[in-house]
Amino acid sequence: MKLAKAMLAGATILGATLAAVPAAAQVNGIAISNPEAVILQSAARQAAYQQISQQYQAQLQQLSTVRQEASQLERSLDTNSDNQVSDAEIQANPTVVAQIQQKEQQIAQIYQPIQLAQAYAIEQLVADYENAQNQVIQQKKIQMLLSPDVVQYAPENANVTQDILTVLDQRMPSVQTAPPANWQPSRQAVALQQRIQQILLGLAQQQAMQAAQQQGQQQQAPAQPSGR
Repeated sequence: MKLAKAMLAGATILGATLAAVPAAAQVNGIAISNPEAVILQSAARQAAYQQISQQYQAQLQQLSTVRQEASQLERSLDTNSDNQVSDAEIQANPTVVAQIQQKEQQIAQIYQPIQLAQAYAIEQLVADYENAQNQVIQQKKIQMLLSPDVVQYAPENANVTQDILTVLDQRMPSVQTAPPANWQPSRQAVALQQRIQQILLGLAQQQAMQAAQQQGQQQQAPAQPSGR
């Protein structure tokens, strides 16, 4: 599927990708768009993920607990406290390694229905993405549409990602989150779901780091003398 390949190829999805785009979003019939960013930022995808988080709240809490347990086990392998786990340390602790593997299997089992629901939501959006894209192509008379990873430079008004996002939101304001019985996602949907999960995890970690830095700066700031 060409669409899925384009989605997975578009790694740069933040910042300028979703910047405000002028009405005439093309340059001499040539434009760029990031399908991955459209799916990620679509209102239907965000609403679906929120609904899935509420539906599987207990499983997500259990998932967090098991991941913390696995991380503690992994840290225990670092017997010389050099923040690295060598082959020798792994071989010296087969029981801990087996426990980590059990935790990983438990994580995969807990996450499986959540992943399936997310992939189902994404696959519905992917199925209609081409229609939204074609609508923008016709409206703006685009003759060639490229992905950001193959473009070294383009003016800001060549980016039609936001335009496609707007059309997709209009066409598909919501999606279903409960897959039919025995439904299996396509490889493209699974790959895109995993990619989006990585992006969301990275954003969460970045926000946590920024919050920690701000808190540290506030604690280090000298107290202002009170006026008399």
